[in-house]
Amino acid sequence: MEIGKKLFDFELRGADNKMYNKFTFADRTALVLVVTCNHCPYARAYWSRLIKMSNQYEEDNMGIIAINPNDAEQYPADSFQAMKDLAKQLQLPFPYLHDEDQKIAKKLGATRTPEVFVFNSKRELVYQGAIDDNWENEHMVTRVFLEDAIEYTLDGMEPDYTEIPAVGCSVKWKK
Repeated sequence: MEIGKKLFDFELRGADNKMYNKFTFADRTALVLVVTCNHCPYARAYWSRLIKMSNQYEEDNMGIIAINPNDAEQYPADSFQAMKDLAKQLQLPFPYLHDEDQKIAKKLGATRTPEVFVFNSKRELVYQGAIDDNWENEHMVTRVFLEDAIEYTLDGMEPDYTEIPAVGCSVKWKK
């Protein structure tokens, strides 16, 4: 998806069995879509950071939606039931959606898990890519790409950088 393009319509089922769409957080100044999964070590390393960010920025009017597009036939750890279990275990404060037909991930142009897409209040894409510069050690992070993009977006400004290549596992496309 190109920077500046509007978020398209979608509707997906969450791990809580509720349906979600692009209007779920219509009242939020910033919306972060995170293409992620259960099995990838990179994705697993970021769950706690995403939860912290969600809690940190909720009062500032930001919403997060996690989306798992991976093929559960190839990777059973990414099944809808496994997503439900993980959401419960981590007590996710944001929806975790199942992109079973992979249409949303394809429309976003996602290639990695995790990969983030930040949308402003007009739901235009303002940032795409990496969360930060150290997936292995949260305490060694020196550049907080996602956090910076969120701060700028909440302040009604364009982020200094709009794309930083995501680091992670490849999206597991269906054959």
